[in-house]
Amino acid sequence: MEEDSSQLAKPETPHNMEAEPEEEERDPESNSLREPLLKRNRTLSSTPLALVGAKVSHIESLDYEINENDLFKHDWRSRTKVQVLQYIFLKWSLAFLVGLLTGLIATLINLAIENIAGYKLLAIVSFIEEGRYISGLLFFTGVNFVLTFVAAVLCVCFAPTAAGPGIPEIKAYLNGVDTPNMFGATTLLVKIVGSIGAVSAGLDLGKEGPLVHIGSCIASLLGQGGPDNYRLEWHWLRYFNNDRDRRDIITCGSSSGVCAAFRAPVGGVLFALEEVATWWRSALLWRTFFSTAVVVVVLRAFIEICNSGKCGLFGTGGLIMFDVSDVKVSYHPMDVIPVIIIGIIGGLLGSLYNHVLHKVLRLYNLINQKGKLHKLLLALAVSLFTSVCQYCLPFLAQCRACDPSFSETCPTNDRSGNFKQFNCPDGYYNDLATLLLTTNDDAVRNIFSTNTFSEFQPTSLLIFFALYCILGLITFGIAVPSGLFLPIILMGSGYGRLLGLAMGSYTNLDQGLYAVLGAASLMAGSMRMTVSLCVIFLELTNNLLLLPITMIVLLIAKTVGDCFNPSIYEIILELKGLPFLEANPEPWMRNLTVGELADAKQPVVTLCGVEKVSRIVDVLKNTTHNAFPIVDQGVLVPGTVATGATELHGLILRALLVQALKKKWFLPEKRRTEEWEVREKFNWVELAERNLKIEQVAVTRDEMEMYVDLHPLTNTTPYTVVESMSVAKAMVLFRQVGLRHLLIVPKYQGAGVPPVVGILTRQDLRAYNILQAFPHLARYKGEEKDH
Repeated sequence: MEEDSSQLAKPETPHNMEAEPEEEERDPESNSLREPLLKRNRTLSSTPLALVGAKVSHIESLDYEINENDLFKHDWRSRTKVQVLQYIFLKWSLAFLVGLLTGLIATLINLAIENIAGYKLLAIVSFIEEGRYISGLLFFTGVNFVLTFVAAVLCVCFAPTAAGPGIPEIKAYLNGVDTPNMFGATTLLVKIVGSIGAVSAGLDLGKEGPLVHIGSCIASLLGQGGPDNYRLEWHWLRYFNNDRDRRDIITCGSSSGVCAAFRAPVGGVLFALEEVATWWRSALLWRTFFSTAVVVVVLRAFIEICNSGKCGLFGTGGLIMFDVSDVKVSYHPMDVIPVIIIGIIGGLLGSLYNHVLHKVLRLYNLINQKGKLHKLLLALAVSLFTSVCQYCLPFLAQCRACDPSFSETCPTNDRSGNFKQFNCPDGYYNDLATLLLTTNDDAVRNIFSTNTFSEFQPTSLLIFFALYCILGLITFGIAVPSGLFLPIILMGSGYGRLLGLAMGSYTNLDQGLYAVLGAASLMAGSMRMTVSLCVIFLELTNNLLLLPITMIVLLIAKTVGDCFNPSIYEIILELKGLPFLEANPEPWMRNLTVGELADAKQPVVTLCGVEKVSRIVDVLKNTTHNAFPIVDQGVLVPGTVATGATELHGLILRALLVQALKKKWFLPEKRRTEEWEVREKFNWVELAERNLKIEQVAVTRDEMEMYVDLHPLTNTTPYTVVESMSVAKAMVLFRQVGLRHLLIVPKYQGAGVPPVVGILTRQDLRAYNILQAFPHLARYKGEEKDH
């Protein structure tokens, strides 16, 4: 039951939380932990608003709970074995299509990026060979400017929700938050084209995050039968016209996106399990694994085609993106020290990166609020700065003579390669140009390269690390599709390789492996993932011998990072104001009961089982609640002779009330209807629609005096909790079951005691909103942190 925004004087967001007035803090010892926390300075209310794309949108929760009303029960009982098999077959078919389309689109994106960036870099090489350095700079900067302009204009003008990675919004959706326009067809198209433009422009971002969003968009569109305006009216799709099944399909899409980005099928499944999914079960595990398997088959098929030279500049290769399997991994007791140091540095730098990026994103939000032009100018300014740095900084590096022991061609003037000649004479290479004047994927391959102990100078690695720290902070947040994986890998590999260079002969580990460990540590320190990251890096590098030290690095980095701040995705969720429910409630929530929360809310609005039309219209127009308890008076208790009892019949959704008014399902007298009457008027597919508004329904004056039987539309099995239950326990139940509404029933029964004390929603269980109503809890929150 979401509160009416008109009741709030000024909406607040979690990151703007101010200190409570002094009069509320003058007696901090007056409230014992054993006493009811009834002291409050305002009612428990909130405005469900969040930043989605470029605008602040009204946020509602999703109905993951099964609405077990009479129509649903009849539909479920009447399903034949054939229909059940159809439903199962369709779920696996959609999982297959999600994997197939995600793999095809990922291949298209990779081909486009490699060819656009490849021809751009080849043109730069020709300018350099002719000594036309200024012309090369202008061409390089101009091409990147145009590519960024295309990506930014599409995001700013057509699909603002396509900007950024999209992973925080997917996390919120799978947690039960409906994020408007996040999975539409326009968003999908802009995400594809924008990713190609932004990555080809050489910006410090990756296509991994956007591919997760793309996979989720594909899954959502398939599940609902296409875009909103052009949906397929296929009878089978009625099974998926609910939030519960769409959640499973989008989970398959997110895992397919990670698989397509890193060519890591197992890592994709574990990423969905560890990072984005709130609700999981074994059947969903099988389908996500099936989707990622399809993605890998598609990618492998196209790689075989491209190995024959039919993909332009895409090049050759296999499923392993950053192969380091050619080096022998042997451990030495001395290697434990640098491995621990890498983990600690990764945790410290990861938390520092999260902190500074949080400040940068707040600054960017102020700039973006000034309008579309400012958003566009910000993206173009970052593009110009990036291009100038990538082109000019290699001139600071000293040319190095090619070592005959190098296994690769040295020097090279190709678009890729580990020893780029750039401005050096024949027989020499520029190590900084090798890292900067290339695509981000090739830069990672070069810095991960093994058996190249003397390839990179310390000064070049320092410049590379410092530059990508700056670019990683200023690039994320501009109005283009962007991912965080690759920028963090580039930063981490820089200090990892530096540490390997510093260890010299004191270690048995290759410098390229130090770069891999550095990248893994920074990702764990920033994103706070462990299991999925470990598997992804093993699938990326194809070296299972790295497993023990990779696990140690990830665990240390995550532990250190958790001591300072949340993960980067949690920070973005908080900045956007998305009401994400964490897995673990705050400890101080055990000192508060749900009954006390109900006392801090507006009184619950109930309806009768057979209600007057005028009453329903009045309630719908004057409240924003999305569910109403159905309470009947004077009921005969079955199996007894007792009469006059009060029955809590269930809970009815706002959307179903609007459907009843739209269908004109009115009765001239106050009576209950028969089951056949309901089935003639309604079907389960129509009741799944959620887009109708009360303003779209016209009711005449005569109809206002008629009645509606709400019993057949009411969910007769809503989840309920006793008013004495702690908020912490209620929050765990709410999150794990995937609820939208949780009814609070009284502890004591008797005459004059209402059957419903209140209703809890997602907003009511958020720590920030509770602290606003019960400011004294903030003191105990601080004491718990001290302990």
